[in-house]
Amino acid sequence: MGKGGESIPDEEWERFLREAGAGTKGAPEEPSARARMVTRRLREDTGRPEPWRSHRPARRQGSKVWYAVGLLVTAAMVVVTLDPGRVAGWFGGGDGGGESAPLAAESQRPDQPPPTEAAAQLPTMEQPFRGSPAARWGDGTAGIGMPEARATGWMGKGQVARAPEKTRGFLAASSLDPGVLRGERPRKAIAVINPHQRDVQDFLATAFRAPSRENDPLLMFSRFDRTEVRLVGDVVKTRGRITYREGERGAVEVTTDVTYVYPVAPAGAGIDEVARTIVRREVVMSWDDPAKVVVEPGTFSLVSYKMDITNGGCDTFTGYLTPTFSAERAATRPGDGPEVDPYDRSTSMEARMRAAGDAGCGTATRS
Repeated sequence: MGKGGESIPDEEWERFLREAGAGTKGAPEEPSARARMVTRRLREDTGRPEPWRSHRPARRQGSKVWYAVGLLVTAAMVVVTLDPGRVAGWFGGGDGGGESAPLAAESQRPDQPPPTEAAAQLPTMEQPFRGSPAARWGDGTAGIGMPEARATGWMGKGQVARAPEKTRGFLAASSLDPGVLRGERPRKAIAVINPHQRDVQDFLATAFRAPSRENDPLLMFSRFDRTEVRLVGDVVKTRGRITYREGERGAVEVTTDVTYVYPVAPAGAGIDEVARTIVRREVVMSWDDPAKVVVEPGTFSLVSYKMDITNGGCDTFTGYLTPTFSAERAATRPGDGPEVDPYDRSTSMEARMRAAGDAGCGTATRS
């Protein structure tokens, strides 16, 4: 936003970035993905970062509705299944009859998970969020809390206000766009990632051509195979927030932590069973000073990204979220990992992944 809080058009924003980088002494540095995309080891307290490509292998395990934790920086993957004997207990409360008022946008991390009510209410085609805390969450980007602007790093208050807006646009293009959810390539989202981060661009190219544990597009994008799964309705529920701080070289470093709830049904005609896939992602991005870093106008450099999934596939790496339904869940044995509440946002992604460790399949307490 500019003075007085008015919105800055995209053209003006990009012109500002070009002019800010013009005429400066000394050549800007090309961003190094290996240098920038690092994070602390999840199970060590030494604080020593490791390269974003390194990883710990996960144990392969069968699943029912499963919960997975993935981090490209360490590529940790934890899978958790649901106990079929507890299915009725997942669906307490909901968006039918006696629905509570919508929640205000999240402004800080909650101190406890959302409540679980006793009544068993299954989702339906008409009410796909019934029985889920997401029934009170926002629709699409409305569920993502936005920060107040203040001058930070190389940007004044008006330019800082624009960075979260652009960031929210990336989240919409990567995790909410109807075409992308149906399996299309997320071209709009990729277009705002700094093309000078060669490692990142190589990852993106490989992830869509030959998805694997190390090159999994689901770490950043939500996609379903339309021949297997259809989305129920046109609403994705979200809850999360965007924050920022000054990063390296005076950059504005923006962190997004958002949980997405996707209601789905089998693609076949006449099958109206509704399940939900729940994805939580933390993406950290750097809106760099073009006087110090080689960056195209209107693009950001990736710093790190983490992801966990409930009912989205089990160690298959097809490049698509692959939810299971009742028949498949009934045929799969329970796991041996810890219980996880996928709606619990009171724990940070780093803490959640550290707690999961190298566990195999476990139990998601609700879906």
